[in-house]
Amino acid sequence: MKAILVDDEKLALDYLEQQINKVGRVEVIGKFTNPVHAHESILKEDVDVLFLDIQLPEINGMRLAEKVLENKPNLTIVFVTAYDKYAVKAFELNAVDYLLKPIPFERLKKTVERIENQCNQQSSIEETSPLYVNVLGQFSIEPVRGQPEFVSWRTKKAAELFLYLLHQKGKMVRKSFLIDFLWPDVELERASALLYTTIYYVRKTLRKYHKHLRLENVSDGYVLETENVILDFNEWKEKIKTLPPVSQTSINAYIQVMSLYKGGYLQGYDFWWAESERYYWEQIWLTKAMEIARFYQDNHDIAGAKLWYSHICKYYPEMEKSHFALMKIYAFEDNPALVHQHYESLESYLQDELGVQPNSEIVAWYEAWKTGKLASSYN
Repeated sequence: MKAILVDDEKLALDYLEQQINKVGRVEVIGKFTNPVHAHESILKEDVDVLFLDIQLPEINGMRLAEKVLENKPNLTIVFVTAYDKYAVKAFELNAVDYLLKPIPFERLKKTVERIENQCNQQSSIEETSPLYVNVLGQFSIEPVRGQPEFVSWRTKKAAELFLYLLHQKGKMVRKSFLIDFLWPDVELERASALLYTTIYYVRKTLRKYHKHLRLENVSDGYVLETENVILDFNEWKEKIKTLPPVSQTSINAYIQVMSLYKGGYLQGYDFWWAESERYYWEQIWLTKAMEIARFYQDNHDIAGAKLWYSHICKYYPEMEKSHFALMKIYAFEDNPALVHQHYESLESYLQDELGVQPNSEIVAWYEAWKTGKLASSYN
């Protein structure tokens, strides 16, 4: 591997070069105490890894890393610094790309080995192949259709930053907005450093998908550019909009489209900015699911009706109508145990989560059913 070293202390640079030479397998092609000169050289040279001190004159090491990664997103960066409480907390002592001065030989050797392993394991995704990005239910990325990779984010802020930029894909989001958005109670200088750190983590995570997902610095903000990316949420929205009314001829199309819905939009994340979008499309799914269940029920396909009402109860246990429909079906089938089970499940959920009781119509029906005063009907 070819490396460039940047540190404002000449002695520190020489020591780091000596240690790297002892490890072997890394060729030092440049050493710089001036970050501006370093930046120019990094962009010109064919370099694999950058050993970079965080505390530099003229430009902070994090800012330099950000500028470099704009042009060379695949460059591996190893941060080097003296012990500093804030830095240690910010990087959480990353064993791969964070080194503390003075650098022990064995520690540096382990870092080089991990960088080599990372390079060897990095996926080579064909530029012509689409990348499937899933935001319905659990977030994942599929370089190959049907083989999801669940992304492990370094920090929660890195996950939220990326997902917000994905939410706004193709649009510029100002750095000042992101700072207020992600760190509203943090002093500006520290919040700025946290933003650069988080941008670095996001770019590092996206490195293997760089042909499809690129985080670019534009003016005074960032843009997430996508190329040949299929977002499951957009795919589902477009297909659900084109469905005709539910009928015997369209029911199979409904089932196929509804199967694409794996859960609410960014369901695994508690992001306030995603709530309205999630709620709106949850209501669309619920409406369509109820239409399917009712279609089966009206056509005397009780098994199909039970299946879809059960789907609704599973994903949205607060939906009283689906519980009520199942209670009526089980009463018609003379299955009192399941009638009681659904009523008690609904009652318990509403009480624990919302502090309310089932609506009066359901309570009245349930009490009448228990006394045997209801006619046998599932409608």
